[in-house]
Amino acid sequence: MNLKKRSVALVAALALTLGITTADACTGIRLKAKDGTVVHARTLEFAVDLKSDVVVIPRNYQRSGTTPDGKKGMQWKTKYATIGANGVDLPYIFDGLNEKGLAVGTFYFPGTAQYMPYSDAVASKTIAPWEFGSWVLENFATVDEVRKNIDKVVVPSVVLKAWGFAPPVHYVVHDASGKSIVIEFVKGKPVIYDNPLGVMANSPTFDWHMTNLRNYINVSLKPVKELKLDGVVLKPFGMGAGMHGVPGDFTPPSRFVRAALFSHAIFQPKTGDDAVLEAFHILNNFDIPRGSVREEKKDEHGNVEADYTVWTSANDLKRKRFYFRTYNDSRIRMVDLTKFDLNAKNIVVIPMDSKEEIKELTIKDAVKK
Repeated sequence: MNLKKRSVALVAALALTLGITTADACTGIRLKAKDGTVVHARTLEFAVDLKSDVVVIPRNYQRSGTTPDGKKGMQWKTKYATIGANGVDLPYIFDGLNEKGLAVGTFYFPGTAQYMPYSDAVASKTIAPWEFGSWVLENFATVDEVRKNIDKVVVPSVVLKAWGFAPPVHYVVHDASGKSIVIEFVKGKPVIYDNPLGVMANSPTFDWHMTNLRNYINVSLKPVKELKLDGVVLKPFGMGAGMHGVPGDFTPPSRFVRAALFSHAIFQPKTGDDAVLEAFHILNNFDIPRGSVREEKKDEHGNVEADYTVWTSANDLKRKRFYFRTYNDSRIRMVDLTKFDLNAKNIVVIPMDSKEEIKELTIKDAVKK
């Protein structure tokens, strides 16, 4: 069994064993640079390596949606070329952007996703949850277009055969103007939320997270003032006292709060390059070391399964660039969509897997003073 097939089997076994409770620690942000660049960035967590690759999907590529009963689903040809990261060898993008600067991120939504009802009558409009992000990128150029056309597709609960269950997910969509929305399937209907802060996490629903932010309106980027109690002067211990009380754990509500605060606390980046690097710095705060967030049960081989940050990505919506780093290689790498043949016949696959090299500095690198 090759590595990709083995990882698929592990995911399926893990999901069944643990009640599909893994992979719920992804965090997303949006930054806007002074030069007009919009950057969408996120982490992706899972309990096993998803064997993601960067894929470039050309224009006029034939697509066929997947239905719950195996009937022929929605048929379309890609209008726009796209680039981003897939998973387990699927020809669909989990996180990426298109040639018009529209970006989509697929995020886990456990215990909350309730997909649309399905029948033979809607088969020709049907796509699977893991196909939805690519359908958006391949057909639309702006958030407004996505909003206007959401009723043209049916997204029911479709079992991903490789995993043995229907992945519960929701989506964040950003465009090059800075507009952002969140799309969730709840109670059998698509729900669209405006996302003014550009932040994304996991369950519960997006409106709950926005309401929860009100619990942290006392937080300040500036230090708190001293307090006098019956002549006793209480002073803060040092820098950061104004941020005291910001939740630091890895639960979705806590990560959403930190992402909202950190992404809007930074000094505005000047350029797209600055915004990309700043995004990776912010997402350092959400990086999960392997073993620090683990399940109680073990797999069939006695191994403890634990979520970790498989990869972190950033999308430059102005220059159409996809940046990433992985757990095994923290170097930031970039793939430029504009340098590919956007009218090619086949999908281009660029491996993400690599091993980080530690550079030794010697006397030759020294600076004489």
